[in-house]
Amino acid sequence: MSVPANAVLARSTTGTDVLAGLSIAGLLLPEAVAYSGIAGLPPQAGVIALFVGLACYGLLGRSRFAIVSATSSSAAVLAAGTLALAGGDQVSRAAIAATLVLLTGGCFLVASIARLGGLSQLIARPVLRGYTFGLACVIALKQLPHLFGVPELHGDFVPLLLARLLRDLTQLHGVTLGCGLTALALLFISERLRRVPGSLVVIALGVAVAGWLVQRGVPLTGEILLTPQWALPTWPSSGQWLPSIELAAALLLILYAESYSSIRGFALKHGDSVNPNRDLAVLGLANAISGLLHGMPVGAGYSGTSANEAAGARSRLSGLVAAATVLLMVCLLLRWIERIPQPVLAAIVIHAVSKSLRLSTFTPYLRWHRDRLVALASVLAVLSLGILNGLLFAIAFSLIMLLRQLATPRVSVLGRLAEGHDFVDIAQHPEAVPPPGMLIVRPEEPLFFVNAEAVLAQARHRVDAGQGLRRLILSLEESPDLDGTALEALGDFAAWLSARGIELRVARLKDAARDALSRLAIPQLSPQALNYWSVEDAVLATSPTSTSAKGNP
Repeated sequence: MSVPANAVLARSTTGTDVLAGLSIAGLLLPEAVAYSGIAGLPPQAGVIALFVGLACYGLLGRSRFAIVSATSSSAAVLAAGTLALAGGDQVSRAAIAATLVLLTGGCFLVASIARLGGLSQLIARPVLRGYTFGLACVIALKQLPHLFGVPELHGDFVPLLLARLLRDLTQLHGVTLGCGLTALALLFISERLRRVPGSLVVIALGVAVAGWLVQRGVPLTGEILLTPQWALPTWPSSGQWLPSIELAAALLLILYAESYSSIRGFALKHGDSVNPNRDLAVLGLANAISGLLHGMPVGAGYSGTSANEAAGARSRLSGLVAAATVLLMVCLLLRWIERIPQPVLAAIVIHAVSKSLRLSTFTPYLRWHRDRLVALASVLAVLSLGILNGLLFAIAFSLIMLLRQLATPRVSVLGRLAEGHDFVDIAQHPEAVPPPGMLIVRPEEPLFFVNAEAVLAQARHRVDAGQGLRRLILSLEESPDLDGTALEALGDFAAWLSARGIELRVARLKDAARDALSRLAIPQLSPQALNYWSVEDAVLATSPTSTSAKGNP
């Protein structure tokens, strides 16, 4: 009896997903424990977050490849936030961390209800890449004490951290350093051997020699208590509500920007559809449950998602298998996980963030001559202002640069190429010639309240510099709509031209902009003057009724 082809395909897909889930579970579990250390939380916070994230997204998500777990970036932001709100008190930091994660989940759910799926666009890609690079520098630097066996570093100001690290190198512990460097070397070697799970190898070796290492003063992970605390976290005091919500919003931005970048990237690669608002809701639910269980914030990190795809995953079943495997490993191997040497965990974190420390990330911006300053400012902001303030500064800086660009737009003067109907920028094509008695100008940015006066001031300057002008054609194809300031400025400009005997015609108007100008009813701008679908139509239309020309009495 033959087996249907679709049944064979389904069986093959299931088997591939099971193998992928088994392989990535061994990668994700030690990373989750290590990220707990970055956040300044006990190891179980990362393990709980990993299980909740995998289970929630596997059941309710849409992406076939996304792996939702604790991430290094959210762990670092959470550490900075809890340190600012609770200082060095570990009990208070853990309580506030649970509150922040729960609030982050609430922010995700509110954003989903409000259908703010485009929220991640607030963080431009150069900002995200610069921030990630700077964050990787800070994370790697703060893991070096665990690798060297010296006291931990506190704070985010990199020059001060470096100074403290150099000062503490006199306390260097040789056995700890040897353990960490060996683990790091094995992790980088395993990258070239795809079938070798590097994290599992170094963990197994570390656990195997843990007794020998402990005798020589190398610290281990320590006790992991996985009894869930299903209770509402302690709510902030009256003076901490605003900073707590601000921190939750910052976590929302960084988690969703990172998650949606991963989800959308792999969806485009494989031709899958995306539903941003659905992903917001699922991430919100996962973070809310993680907060209630006193876990860490979760998101779809690129490293876990790419590892899932590389392992051969074809559906969300791989994430569910990984969740079940993590639960099984914790139930059966918890006492062994507690014996992982700390320098091994530090090596795993450094290896994980090393992929973000490649200068080639910024090569496209240098080659394109675009957004170089934004990317550099993002890196410097994180290194000098700290993780959280650096992120907020980088976002603000990118928006300021955008407003600066929009507020100082370039206005092109158009001319016609010989033996053609195309009108092009004369500055780029000197052979183009404007029609006699006409000036054709085109703002290269949308016309709105920030730049309307500046754009029309440039147009006035062009008119003053011209001779024998009878008509000015304003091409507004870059403006999908016009606000009140732009409309008033256009009315003043039309009156100024009319006083000089120059007719104004507006070409290539979008529907919304045409409707706004029609309602404004500028006396010097007839309805016909708004209906030119191209510059060519405006040039070839019947000559203006006013024949007086500037410079010609």
